[in-house]
Amino acid sequence: MSSTNSRILLVLIIALVAFGPLSTDLYLPALPLISEALGISTGQAQLTLSVFMAGFCVAMLIYGPLSDRFGRRPVLKAGIALYLLATLACALAPDSDSLILGRFFQAVGAGAGPVLGRTIVRDIYGPERAAQALSYVAMAMALAPAVGPFIGGYVTLLFGWRATFLTLLLFGAGCLYGVYRLLPETNRYPDPTAVQPLRILMNYTSLVRSRSYLGYSFACAASFAGLFAFISGSSFTLIDEYGLSPDAFGICFATTVMGYIAGSFFSGRMSVRLGQPRMILIGSLISLLGAGGGMLTAFLAVDNVYTVVASAVVYFGGTALVMPNSMAGAIGPYPRMAGAASSLLGFAQMGTAALAGMAVGQLHDGSPKAMSAMMLLAAAAVIVFLVTMVPRPGRRPETT
Repeated sequence: MSSTNSRILLVLIIALVAFGPLSTDLYLPALPLISEALGISTGQAQLTLSVFMAGFCVAMLIYGPLSDRFGRRPVLKAGIALYLLATLACALAPDSDSLILGRFFQAVGAGAGPVLGRTIVRDIYGPERAAQALSYVAMAMALAPAVGPFIGGYVTLLFGWRATFLTLLLFGAGCLYGVYRLLPETNRYPDPTAVQPLRILMNYTSLVRSRSYLGYSFACAASFAGLFAFISGSSFTLIDEYGLSPDAFGICFATTVMGYIAGSFFSGRMSVRLGQPRMILIGSLISLLGAGGGMLTAFLAVDNVYTVVASAVVYFGGTALVMPNSMAGAIGPYPRMAGAASSLLGFAQMGTAALAGMAVGQLHDGSPKAMSAMMLLAAAAVIVFLVTMVPRPGRRPETT
């Protein structure tokens, strides 16, 4: 593959992996308006985020085995097509129940992008370079949550909350075109038995019996749960509590993502040199520092826009070290069932995030307390999983 084609393919992979963050972050500035327009509570509005994560969980378990059997391309095309239909349904939703149902199926379709995007990286770069490649993907992909709320804020102000879903519809259509025109088939080991129930059970059983796989997967899931706690709670805190406008919220959210971009750049440069466990440890300690600062200011009642944003910048920076390295550590040793490994990882990641989002929604009291406490708990959990389950540097996990 030429360097030009490689760069074009990398851009497409970034777009595919960005399905998740764009589908959640672009409409964040519209959440309070959706709550008002549909006459629902804050918790019900946040449920549209948590239900999206639940739909992602379902998708995670489906797409990996399907792509191991039929290839990455056809499964991606089917998933994106479902995403387009569900996104249109969200844009036309007449009530909260219809919106929640549409968000669930939107998530099921969107799940094809992140699952197979990570798998394609593993197909192309192999286990040793996957962490580095995923770090650079993560750095570029961070533009999605940075740009998403910024665009979403202005779209909401100018055209209303339904226009945010029409914007996502255009994005999905562009990705589908890219898959048709640019993406080669990267599955070099198609498994005719991959979708047989017994085979799926055997693959997943093999994965959950691996202590290192579970350690990396749980670390990734915990780190993302803390990030999603901020995603689900930030708009209500910054807009309702501190009085920011939707476009100002978009600017603040974009600022927090600068931490993720900086962390991703560092991870891409240092992951091969330091190794995955060390990078995860460094990242978890950075996240712990950021979340701890945010919780301290919240419980001392000295919180404001600046303290919330600053703590999130630090937490996001640590997450950018944890997530790509834990993903690579989990998926890397399994070339013949990379799709299944990516699916189960995604299931743990999105399921944990959905629970974190629901907890923040139920405990939200207008202040950032619940959000900050969940972020602190998540950062501490990463350290626990790393220390107790991930092999020490120098020891290689089992491969399949």
